[in-house]
Amino acid sequence: MNTLLWVIVPYLSIATFVLGTVWRYRYDKFGWTTRSSQLYEASVLRWGSPLFHFGVLAVFGGHVVGLLIPKSWTEAVGITDRAYHAAAAGMGTVAGLCTLIGMAILIARRRLVGPVFAATTRNDKAMYLVLGAVIVLGMVATVRTNVVGAGYDYRESVSPWVRSLVVLRPDPALMAEVPLEFQAHVLSAFVLFAFWPFTRLVHAFSAPIGYVTRPYIVYRSRDPRPGLRATRRGWDSVGG
Repeated sequence: MNTLLWVIVPYLSIATFVLGTVWRYRYDKFGWTTRSSQLYEASVLRWGSPLFHFGVLAVFGGHVVGLLIPKSWTEAVGITDRAYHAAAAGMGTVAGLCTLIGMAILIARRRLVGPVFAATTRNDKAMYLVLGAVIVLGMVATVRTNVVGAGYDYRESVSPWVRSLVVLRPDPALMAEVPLEFQAHVLSAFVLFAFWPFTRLVHAFSAPIGYVTRPYIVYRSRDPRPGLRATRRGWDSVGG
């Protein structure tokens, strides 16, 4: 069971994530979009979208630091375990709450605004369900163990296990004694990774790099009426 959950499932998820993204880019470029609903409603979106996206970026950055940077490295630069866990729990809780609140606003908007709800597909609903499960389980694991609980140092189990997957030398024994809430959070994350390429979440890999080198767009009016600014007088002709 340990091999199935902590070796086979992760690699299947990663393979689906990579191959699915390549397939989607090659055969569904026109569907590679967020299908923005800003034209239908913008006032609520103005609050929910920044909260959600900034929260997700902060959560992602925290996971990169916590899972990929060994504990010995942070200790080498003078960061104690107590300071690290206090910062991780504090900032992680704030980032998770921002993500959760932003997502709740976006889901409420999608359900309550008629045109936005009409543009919502079954795929979108399933995506929100999986993404919400990952966020909630992560918040439960963080709050239950490191905020109100006695604390759990995932950098001695989950982090080495993730790094063992990266170097293709998986060690499922590291996950055997991990608290259930952390295990549920990890497994739900791999479900999300496998589902990712087939949802609107693929827009996370799109960046408007072309705008940097794109030439200016010149707009000229065809309206014969004079504008608000008075026309500047040019040179007067000399002579008859």
